[in-house]
Amino acid sequence: MNGQFVPYFDYKIFGGCLSTITLDNRLVINTINQYSFCVAEHDIDFKRALLESDILLPDGIGVVWSNLFLTQKKVKKIAGSDLHLYLLEKINKEGGKCFYLGSSEEVLEKIGNRLSVEYPNIQFSSFSPAFTSEFSEEDSTEMIAKINEFCPDVLFVGMTAPKQEKWVNSHKHLLKANVISSIGAVFDFYAGTMQRPSSIWINLGLEWFGRFLTEPKRMWKRYFYFGPIFFLKVLSKKLD
Repeated sequence: MNGQFVPYFDYKIFGGCLSTITLDNRLVINTINQYSFCVAEHDIDFKRALLESDILLPDGIGVVWSNLFLTQKKVKKIAGSDLHLYLLEKINKEGGKCFYLGSSEEVLEKIGNRLSVEYPNIQFSSFSPAFTSEFSEEDSTEMIAKINEFCPDVLFVGMTAPKQEKWVNSHKHLLKANVISSIGAVFDFYAGTMQRPSSIWINLGLEWFGRFLTEPKRMWKRYFYFGPIFFLKVLSKKLD
């Protein structure tokens, strides 16, 4: 995928089309937004996980706008939900397998039920790991065994950032999966246990505001504290 990436601070942001992504390559795909950028500045393991991604998607209008401001190069916002649906359609067309790692048994069951209706050619498996801030060696061994027993074409990981990205980066060499993608809240969006903002907000570039209205207590700091910090960093970079 030469020529599909544009520079962005220390990262290379994917500037191509999802159609260039195939299932027969070993790829780790992550996303970046203004919040994850700020967190990564103070979490070296998280930053390393993002830097070492094979594909890093611009999942945030702040990233899209600031990239244009800094590099004069346009990139398209590609949300984790967009990647998820693209990969499902591709797996279904080619008759492959996907594995969901993370979330609760209830959410995973809802995902499986929906997949069986919408994508009948997909073989599905999943595992709900322990709910803990940090996985033990035993936890990781169990997760790896479950994944490798199934050998999925695509592994979706939904354990919240930055835990999911750091876990994948530490264990990717042990995983028998081609495409590995950390997509967080997309598990809940697809299961229907949480609503993604409507297409009106998304098309206006205000998906972030729609999420804030849905979860103000959890999201206010992400957008109204880290947002200004992010844009000050962008301005500082421009003035360097």
